[in-house]
Amino acid sequence: MIYSFPPFVNSQTEILILGTMPGIASLEKQEYYAHKRNHFWKIMYTLLDNLPIAEVFEDKIQLLQANKIGLWDVLENCERKGSLDIHIKNQKANDFETLFKEFPGITTVIFNGKESHKYFLKKFGQIKGITYYVMPSTSPANTMSFENKLKIWSAGFQ
Repeated sequence: MIYSFPPFVNSQTEILILGTMPGIASLEKQEYYAHKRNHFWKIMYTLLDNLPIAEVFEDKIQLLQANKIGLWDVLENCERKGSLDIHIKNQKANDFETLFKEFPGITTVIFNGKESHKYFLKKFGQIKGITYYVMPSTSPANTMSFENKLKIWSAGFQ
């Protein structure tokens, strides 16, 4: 059984970015999107005009929070061989009812990949008052170019 991280959300959060479950590199480092070929941080830093990318995870989280962006995963825990979402089984979702009550400023949810969206919809459906965007996964397993990912992701930040 593997476990996700606690949410990086505060009272200022308006946009919540949801992955499915941290991959092996992220679990080892205890940091979101830690795989060096994952495009997540490069996309965030490019969209937020704050290059170069910080080395320290806490600085990355601070940049997101300064821009009213939070991070979490749809799943609290699951069984999975490797890092791919297609291998997930026996999953349990995180408690979004409580999160959205505690942080009512969250009005936009951006899914990092189709699988996170699929798991969320299956458990929670469409929650009233929240706008959803499904973005291409930033994972290195998604072979779409960085430029194409960036172009699509930028739509969620207009």
